[in-house]
Amino acid sequence: MDPTPNATVSQKRSSGGGGSHDASNTSTSLPRPVNPVLTEEMLARFASRAASYDRENRFFEEDFEELRAAKYLMLPLPSEFGGAGMTLAEVCREQRRLAYHAPATALAVNMHLYWVGVAADLWRRGDVSLEWILREAAAGEIFAAGHAETGNDVPVLLSTAKAERVDGGYRFTGRKHFGSLTPVWTRFGLHGMDTSNPSQPKIVHAFMPRDTAGYTIKETWDVLGMRATRSDDTVLENAFVPDRYVARVVPAGAAGIDPFVLAVFAWALMGFGNIYYGLAKRALDLSITAVKSKGSLALSRSMAYHPEVQHAVAEMVIELESIGPHLETVAEDWSNGVDHGAHWPSKIFAAKYRAVEGSWRVVDLGLDVTGGSGIFRSAGYERLIRDARLGRIHPANSFLAHEVVAKTALDISLDEQPRWG
Repeated sequence: MDPTPNATVSQKRSSGGGGSHDASNTSTSLPRPVNPVLTEEMLARFASRAASYDRENRFFEEDFEELRAAKYLMLPLPSEFGGAGMTLAEVCREQRRLAYHAPATALAVNMHLYWVGVAADLWRRGDVSLEWILREAAAGEIFAAGHAETGNDVPVLLSTAKAERVDGGYRFTGRKHFGSLTPVWTRFGLHGMDTSNPSQPKIVHAFMPRDTAGYTIKETWDVLGMRATRSDDTVLENAFVPDRYVARVVPAGAAGIDPFVLAVFAWALMGFGNIYYGLAKRALDLSITAVKSKGSLALSRSMAYHPEVQHAVAEMVIELESIGPHLETVAEDWSNGVDHGAHWPSKIFAAKYRAVEGSWRVVDLGLDVTGGSGIFRSAGYERLIRDARLGRIHPANSFLAHEVVAKTALDISLDEQPRWG
């Protein structure tokens, strides 16, 4: 499961990150992009719009158009196709900067970025089967993710949607929840199960063009957090996807973790982890600002001098100090072609789990520090609380992450079912 080709090229490209801090970073010394795509002025605009998007449950249209104009959606696209040619590690650094200011915006565009990143990694390895994704991304097509399904706690590897083989392609039937980038996608990444041979079910991964017949978008997105993503449901009713848009047909379950599926895990989950990490760094900075300006009748100075406040801030910083290097190491290993073999899923899932759990703890502690002022929407912290909580249920959730990590460590097949009694 060697993830990327041409490790020497990747190392040269990604080693230039340096040791400087993000402009927003008060707790870690991870590399920031050498030539960041997003200017501080752009980031300030994204931050200024985040609250209204959330309050109105409105798609981040202005952010999206600004990111598209800046060619942010082409970050992983190889330079041969007109993109920035960034590795996973480099894209993650940009995403954490964006998430610091507008986490919902970062989460939504992550869905597009990871499909382009997957295709780019395979292309660099000499697998040109998804070169069409690179060409279409270069032409402005927007790729979305449609994997969430009711009753399916093993997304991507299994599916409740039906994929039926017909002449020239597959027909898909099922309901996809949380379909990212609903208002703007032009290529809907989805998967379904082909059970024509019940003893050997297959998972079919494909991309449905927007002008396809046989699907309906249901406006269901009115949720706890990350509201600006507008991730409505997509109902498939014999929607036909031609073979040219079928990316892979693989065995169901963990047996289907080929380089394509593994790359999906890497790009999607490492992206998620860095987004919630960026959000948590914002929470720390807001908390520090709040306590420095917060007085107390019991103290002659600000609450920053209260020993328990200092304890809580220390806990937040310590948490972030462990999250950042973990994410960076795994993303760099992937980008540099390090061969972790069958341990790659475990490493990816563990890094994402550690990031979202730790980030939630940081944000939760921050509310203790900021106190009553943090519960008002005008302070901005209440939104971070809601957004951060979603990271823990975002795939892969705690249950699946622990199963994958434990079975890998115990050398048990990921497809092995528990036996009771």
